[in-house]
Amino acid sequence: MGRSTTIMIIRKSIHTFLQNYNYFTYTSLLALPFSTSILLSSSLSPDSIPFQNTIHFRLRSLFVAVGIPTSYGLFSIFSLKLSQTITSSILVLPFTFSFLLITKTFIIEHLNNHHKRPPSFARIFNSILQTQLWNSILFISANSTSFCILFIAFNCLENLKLFSSSTLVLLFSMIGGITYSIVIANSMIICNIALVLSGMESKGGFMSLIKACVLIKRRTTTALSLALYISIILAGIEALFQFRVARFYVNTETSKPSTLVLLEGVLIAYLYSLIITFDTVTSCVFYKSCKLAGSKNVFYEEGRIHGYFLEVKSEEEDLQ
Repeated sequence: MGRSTTIMIIRKSIHTFLQNYNYFTYTSLLALPFSTSILLSSSLSPDSIPFQNTIHFRLRSLFVAVGIPTSYGLFSIFSLKLSQTITSSILVLPFTFSFLLITKTFIIEHLNNHHKRPPSFARIFNSILQTQLWNSILFISANSTSFCILFIAFNCLENLKLFSSSTLVLLFSMIGGITYSIVIANSMIICNIALVLSGMESKGGFMSLIKACVLIKRRTTTALSLALYISIILAGIEALFQFRVARFYVNTETSKPSTLVLLEGVLIAYLYSLIITFDTVTSCVFYKSCKLAGSKNVFYEEGRIHGYFLEVKSEEEDLQ
């Protein structure tokens, strides 16, 4: 059932995207600076970003201080990728709060057709800006909590002398990595839905995160499936950029830009922007598929509401 619902949402999203193809393709140009910054930041070597080496060193020192065996290759790779992710997030942060949110605002405004008087662009932007600030806090909190739990777990395992076997270390490392990935994936889904929800309802802030948690209740599998498909496509585009553009400068060892390579890089960045636009459209379709249908069995007496019942539309019903 979850898979069929996911396919229906994707089909509906593709139909919506093609119906408004001209609008979405022009809107995707607004996300081009953000996409370019993402692709470039993931392609830069640690030597070209001085503070990335500092972050990597601090992470390794932190792992050693809490007793995590950093001598294993798995932890070395994890600390390196984590430092790259932190560095990339810092570099693209200005583009996230400007070009990305502006792009999402235009898309949400265009698809926000369930109000008699659609909210203005400024109101939607202010709402998702507030929500994005809370999203950042939630994401940092999720990472901090995950690391604290992992540190406590590894310290307990070390006290129990369970690190004498490399097999046990590998097993616990895999369990910890899977747990961390699940927490981060759910946090990203909540943040993404909260942005769309705040734009659709023109009410941003912390309550959007709470509503997003309630909205995806019993639909986590569908939300994870949609996020997985989009993440795979974005990862493929990043790999294409590494293969076609970044590798060219590494192999030639020249700083002189080539016109053809630059044009190809811009085309790949635009393709990345199109996927970001499609991801926002998919989130809007998913939001509409599980929004509240309304209240039933509401009766008033002397200005008081005596009882109410909220019915949630089924995903299949809303998509038909």
